[in-house]
Amino acid sequence: MSHAASVGNCCVKTNKTNTPLLLLFLAIIAAVIAWLVLDRLGGDGDAASKRRGEDRPIPVEIGTIERGPIELRRTFTGTLEASAAFVIAPKVGGRIEELTPDLGDSVAWRQVVARLDNAEFRQALAQAQADVEVARANLKEAESLLEIARRELQRIESLSKRGVSSESERDTAMADLLAREAHLQVSEAQLVRAEAELEAARVRLGYTEVTAGWSGSSEEQRVVAERFVDEGETVSANAPLLEIVDLDPITAVFHVTERDYALLELGQKVVLSTDAYPGESFSGSLNRIAPVFRENTRQARVELVVENSDLRLKPGMFVRATIVLDRVEETLTIPAQALTRRNGNDGIFIVDEENATVRWEPVTPGIREEERLQILDADLSGKVVTLGQQLLDDGSAIILPEPQDTGNSSAN
Repeated sequence: MSHAASVGNCCVKTNKTNTPLLLLFLAIIAAVIAWLVLDRLGGDGDAASKRRGEDRPIPVEIGTIERGPIELRRTFTGTLEASAAFVIAPKVGGRIEELTPDLGDSVAWRQVVARLDNAEFRQALAQAQADVEVARANLKEAESLLEIARRELQRIESLSKRGVSSESERDTAMADLLAREAHLQVSEAQLVRAEAELEAARVRLGYTEVTAGWSGSSEEQRVVAERFVDEGETVSANAPLLEIVDLDPITAVFHVTERDYALLELGQKVVLSTDAYPGESFSGSLNRIAPVFRENTRQARVELVVENSDLRLKPGMFVRATIVLDRVEETLTIPAQALTRRNGNDGIFIVDEENATVRWEPVTPGIREEERLQILDADLSGKVVTLGQQLLDDGSAIILPEPQDTGNSSAN
């Protein structure tokens, strides 16, 4: 009996100990279920409130539909290049005794820009002149010998008629005449060769004076862009001395894509600007359009000619070129912000100010000029939504902006 009683008492103690834990566990489960229910109910309330919010008027900004001219402008970035550039180099080698122009100096047409040591060339010229004199003397001697041979032949022929001279003497005199004639021809050729060598010596001596020669007007001035050597240096033939460039006019080069290429025409006017002269613009015109596109960039080279009489623009400057590619004198335009898309179509929301609603109108956009956009194939008027259209649909109610205060009310 005592053993059974002890067992029963043990069970009673165990039940009393587990009851609070079980109650706590049930309370936690109930709290979680209640939280989930409230969260679901709250979510449904938010969705309902959102649906109710969709019916509320949407505050918007509006703009005006206008008629007038519009231009299609494109601004391209490019670089200035010299319209012409060439390197001056001597045709003979030697030591530079004089190199007058320096970097940035102006150079006139046919101006002597460098002189080389010409002592050897002057000596060669003197030798060639002496050779000419010797050749002339030999020619005179040959002419005299030929004249003597002719007279000798005439004398023998005269004696032969009188029977005094033999036929062999006549043949000898004839052979001597022919030899003198050949000698004369050789002397004449030697004189021509000596005179040619003399002229070549003069030319080589002239090469020691290096001139800035280019095809163009004698009044044209060009500029030294780079100087490669200094006085006293010894250079070989065709070694570069100076780079001469033509800066008036100057060439602006930029590249265009296929989209704009078809709209370019030779002679189109261009306005250029550069960071070197903020706020200033320079005028030019389209001069050359490349007939091919570069394969790596899919762009074509375009060149502009720009007047640069004051030489302010320099090769290598970064420029922006603005070109009017198209112009419409009279067309319908809207603020560019008004254009939006619905179901893959372009359109605008036209404002019904009397009913404070909007109407969706599909449109075809055209030329854009800054903040104005051309509308094609449409005849519209009134005002359009420019801000807030992402919340609108056809027939949506809107809140129109307050009229701007012109200052009259404050004055009153």
